[in-house]
Amino acid sequence: MFPTPFDERLAVVVPVKNEADNIEPLVREIVAATTSLADFEIVYVDDGSTDNTLAELKRLAQEIPQLKIVRHRASCGQSTAITSGVLAARFPWIATLDGDGQNDPGDIPALLARLRAAKPGDNLQMLAGWRANRRDTWFRRFSSKVANRVRSGLLKDATPDTGCGLKVFSRDTFLRLPYFDHMHRFLPALVQRHGGQVVSVVVNHRPRERGISKYGLNNRLWVGIVDLFGLMWLIRRAKLPVIIES
Repeated sequence: MFPTPFDERLAVVVPVKNEADNIEPLVREIVAATTSLADFEIVYVDDGSTDNTLAELKRLAQEIPQLKIVRHRASCGQSTAITSGVLAARFPWIATLDGDGQNDPGDIPALLARLRAAKPGDNLQMLAGWRANRRDTWFRRFSSKVANRVRSGLLKDATPDTGCGLKVFSRDTFLRLPYFDHMHRFLPALVQRHGGQVVSVVVNHRPRERGISKYGLNNRLWVGIVDLFGLMWLIRRAKLPVIIES
């Protein structure tokens, strides 16, 4: 049912919108972090960019054969971009990164090492990055801390930082999850609802050096509240059968 143990094939999915200046530095870091694997691919999803993001991706794709480009005609949001990238990926394990360069691709090997150490009975389906030393403004850190406490208290997902873009998870598991806009903020709870184990791992977090954030308080807070109550309803309706014969 699930790709256990880790079979050394990984797709790195990166959703981006207007991140032209961050494309080349991050792609090269991803290549450096994954070249020791048996096989890897990098799937960038251009979510309706209006700058030179697409041109930068096409230029690098001529040099790096593992780089695949998916393009949305118009912006559909981060959750949809991640879903498009996972659907385009060929390998059974997915790593996701934010495209702004704040997630460190150098943490990917540590997440994979934890995945390799898992036993089949653990049913480990997701490694979630935990930005214990977050390099953001005090307001973003404060609002994130409050949101994480509220979410964790209501959903009981035992995940200190669901907003971290760096995650490693089973492609098969992700595609079985119910899709909705903004679902990427609740992936650990959704995976647990599906019966998978989620483990949080402390990762590096870097200040943004180029570009500006595409997300603010208003476009995250209110939809997050609605989604949170919807997900509480969804979790209560879940049933996990124990298959004894097939």
